[in-house]
Formats: sequence, C-alpha cells, structure tokens
Amino acid sequence: MTTSSKINPKGRCMHTLTPDLGVDGAAKFMDCLRSGFQAEEVVRAPGPGGKLMHAHARIGDADLSFHDFFPELGMGPVTQSNSSLTLHLYVPDADAVFAQAQAAGCKVTLPLNDMFWGDRYGQVRDPFGFTWAIATHKEDPTPEQIKERMAKMFSAGAPKQ
Repeated sequence: MTTSSKINPKGRCMHTLTPDLGVDGAAKFMDCLRSGFQAEEVVRAPGPGGKLMHAHARIGDADLSFHDFFPELGMGPVTQSNSSLTLHLYVPDADAVFAQAQAAGCKVTLPLNDMFWGDRYGQVRDPFGFTWAIATHKEDPTPEQIKERMAKMFSAGAPKQ
C-alpha cells in the first residue's frame, strides 16, 4: 500500500517556509503583534509552566509561528546582541502602521522614508528584539532611476535614526 503526504496538511498553519521564532514572553509578543501590526491570533497552544509551546499569528496573507524559549528542548535564545533576521511587512499605509508599531512599544531603527527603489520604507525593533521593515510600494522606477537615486542617497549619507 502506498501512502502520500502533503507538504501542508489541511488545517495546518505552515507553508513551504514559515518563520518560527523563539520569543522570551510569547504571549506578550502576540499582544504586540495584534496591537502593533494588526495580527490575527490563529492558534495558542499552552505548554508547561504557563509558557506557549506554539502560537500562530496571521498578518495579511502571511503566517508567523512562534513559541516561548524551552532550553530543555533546544529552543533557547540567540546569544548575539544583533540578528540578521528582518521581518518585512508590506502594508497599504506604512505611515499608519509605523505609528501603530511605535505606540505598541517598537523603537525606530531606520526612520520611514521614500526609498530609491520605490517604497515608503522604515524599520522598527519590537520590545522582543525583532526588526520589522515596514513598507508601502509607491512607484516602479526604472533600473537607471534606481541606480541614480541610490548613488545620490549614499553620497548624502544613508538615512539616520
């Protein structure tokens, strides 16, 4: 008898690739996602000691999985102070979401600006240490325009915090 399996069984929140973040305070992180990024809470699976073993939030058409730290299961914090991970969020109104994120406790790491590639774009770091790039696509410049704008921006110095 042959069995088949699906990459994404019906009812599961996972896609072919779904970020799964370890968070110190996953329940509070869910609150931050709801208030700062208009996330929908999809799943909350409690684990031992009041921690969340698994949580799933949906922002627009994207899914994010996360959990509390469980060092006994190899699920512990990153030990460096900086991470190269950035969660990129496209929204209809970057200015409004940027303001919401700040009201939810996020700190600006790159001010919102009209960028050379055609996006209104900025970055914040949430209270849990994750960097969020928030953007609204405004225009489709030509490759030549992008090159000119990039050269101009870097000759003047990149946007400062």
